[in-house]
Amino acid sequence: MTHFLDIDKSNPKALRGIIDTALEMKQARIGSPKGTLDKDQPLSGQMVALIFEKPSTRTRVSFDVGVRQMGGQTMLLSGADMQLGHGETIADTARVLSRYVDLIMIRTFEEATLLEMADFATVPVINGLTNRSHPCQIMADIMTFEEHRGPIKGRKVVWSGDGNNVFTSFAHAAVQFGFDLTFTGPEPLDPDQNLLQKARDKGINVTIERNPQKAVQGADLVVTDTWVSMHDPQSARERRHNQLRGYQVNTDLMSNAKPNALFMHCLPAHRDDEATSEVMDGPHSVIFDEAENRLHVQKAIMRHCLGV
Repeated sequence: MTHFLDIDKSNPKALRGIIDTALEMKQARIGSPKGTLDKDQPLSGQMVALIFEKPSTRTRVSFDVGVRQMGGQTMLLSGADMQLGHGETIADTARVLSRYVDLIMIRTFEEATLLEMADFATVPVINGLTNRSHPCQIMADIMTFEEHRGPIKGRKVVWSGDGNNVFTSFAHAAVQFGFDLTFTGPEPLDPDQNLLQKARDKGINVTIERNPQKAVQGADLVVTDTWVSMHDPQSARERRHNQLRGYQVNTDLMSNAKPNALFMHCLPAHRDDEATSEVMDGPHSVIFDEAENRLHVQKAIMRHCLGV
């Protein structure tokens, strides 16, 4: 059984194979209409369950389109459809779904839900996002960086903002792909210290620098994410804005990075909050390449899980 639960739970060789496959599949589609099926139909006859306890645009569309391009079929299930863990147990849901489908992708809140699904499913399970991590996004980010700038190994990546679930997956990727990682943000929003220490124990240069101008010096890649979640109350939104205003990615901040540094944001973005439109639409930005590459890298992840 090959699940894709977190970047730190896969080995570097497998992760590199996923990136290489994604690049090959993307290259093979150049010039083809978007509705065209892949010449190789690795998911022909396969059924994939896409479970969304959390709403989504990119995750839902990219997985759905990816399955269809590879000749498979999808079954979209929302939290309201399933009420995971509120009636039937997650374990029993996993056992039942495994009798109907060949692969499960789940986008949920608690990591425990993902892990229980994987423990009891008899088909592969893919982490589409949890409150703890977002591995599919960071695999797309690695792919995007390497398309534009070559190998990410030994490069400097700077995260500006909140030490959230997307940052966690960047920390996992730093270990597996061998790049330096700097976090800049207010102390109350620091990432988990155990996460950082584990990376350091593996020999990775992971640092915290409160001064964002200093943090991005020599950066090959500057990354941010939304300051507020769609589920945050208004009081939390105001507090986050006050805490993070000094960590906005703008042209002044980017001028301290390398001249050819890239800018990434996993989207959706609140323009002119965490990043200015001038940066998002400017020469450093590859945010829409990132979004596209979710499709290609997730196709490669599904092939990896199914061994096809």
